[in-house]
Amino acid sequence: MKYILAIDAGTSSSRAILFDRQGKQIALSQHEFPQYFPQESWVEHDAHEIWETQLKAIQEILQTPEIDVTQIAAIGITNQRETTVIWDRKTGKAIHKAIVWQDRRTASTCAALMDKASVFQEKTGLVLDAYFSGTKIKWILDQDPDLRARAEKGELAFGTIDSWLIWNLTQGKVHTTDTTNASRTLLFNIHTLEWDKELLDILNIPQALLPEVVSSSEVVGETSSDILGHTIPISGIAGDQQAALFGQLCTTPGDVKNTYGTGCFCIMNTGEKAVVSKNKMLTTIGYTLGDKTMYALEGSVFVAGALIQWLRDQLHMIAAAADIETLAETEKDNGGVTFIPALAGLGAPYWAPDATGALMGITRGTTQGHIARAALEAIALRTRDIIIEMQKDAGVNFSSLKVDGGASNNNLLMQIQADLLNKEVIRPKTTETTALGAAFFAGLAVGFWNDLDELQSIWEEDKVFSPKTQESTERTLMLWEKRINSIISK
Repeated sequence: MKYILAIDAGTSSSRAILFDRQGKQIALSQHEFPQYFPQESWVEHDAHEIWETQLKAIQEILQTPEIDVTQIAAIGITNQRETTVIWDRKTGKAIHKAIVWQDRRTASTCAALMDKASVFQEKTGLVLDAYFSGTKIKWILDQDPDLRARAEKGELAFGTIDSWLIWNLTQGKVHTTDTTNASRTLLFNIHTLEWDKELLDILNIPQALLPEVVSSSEVVGETSSDILGHTIPISGIAGDQQAALFGQLCTTPGDVKNTYGTGCFCIMNTGEKAVVSKNKMLTTIGYTLGDKTMYALEGSVFVAGALIQWLRDQLHMIAAAADIETLAETEKDNGGVTFIPALAGLGAPYWAPDATGALMGITRGTTQGHIARAALEAIALRTRDIIIEMQKDAGVNFSSLKVDGGASNNNLLMQIQADLLNKEVIRPKTTETTALGAAFFAGLAVGFWNDLDELQSIWEEDKVFSPKTQESTERTLMLWEKRINSIISK
């Protein structure tokens, strides 16, 4: 066997990536699928379009001349988390459009249940929010009394996108999910590792609807030969951010990875202990490997790459997002400018949803270069805010930050991040860390790779950014603390 196939089911596209034994990307296929916005704050996908585009991506990989399907040892799946699909077990047809993680239609349901928020947080590690799957399931079942009755009889099946794809790949033989995806539903007790009857009763969701929960790395079934022309074990499953955590080999308590995209997703491994955050960060399952479950703290920065997009599209300061680095390098520092990136409120640790953005410290001497540098610093500062609080919660000191995502290719941003954290920032050669994590899980389960030590031996650094002592760093931190506090105190 020569390869592992990773399925990366994202929010806007379906991707298939083939990796070899050295963790090198051999082939990639990607297809976008439509986004549906039936009402304000509603976001939907067609589950069948997700399956069709995913199957097309897989088939294109298999049609590569030098690749033989019999050389693929296993399949690993990583997916957009929280997105909710319910389908008919007999026909395999979705009974409603998939409700996407971004969808806010159940915010009022969450508000009405706030007296139960502590119960949900204690058992699931999550805040009670429309982001997660539980209230989405309830909303779909509430649309028609017949649906709940059918769910109670076991005629319907719920799944996040991983479950939906596995069901289709096995032609309905396997209905399963892993602990990481289950931990994002508001229905799964992350301490007992079981669906929780009290939470199911609160949301009036029948347990017969739910998938079996397995570890992130075990053989759960195999593809139907009718689908891919050959049976391939499915042996890795993880939600996208947890897959990236494992793809970065953050396997020791205190290890931290940050994904720089439209926003930032930062996760810290807290080991076999579920740490309760004092700053409304999420306690979640990092992964389950064998009989060991590793927990994590997760914090999100709402606006990261989106801030650079705003400078490009609204202020027309740059023609392309990549130009921000060149513009920022025209100045040696921020010129006293602080950019508060609250374009969509502020998340942890401030939790100021009504906060708005601000440019502070502007003088007649302020240039576009100063503003560009302040924007990059804002992304790094918000990431620092999250990591410092995570470190306090977990009671462990992190030694370095592993990074991925599109903006991690910005060398200046990564150097600024290292300086502000006073820690090394490490960028890997393989930036497809989400898919790589799914591949690692799948490969370990079938013996393609032997253990974590072997994975460590093939994981390669691209560049390490070491912190540089600069007077301007202390001034930047001082101004940031003073100015962001002035925003959230309004």
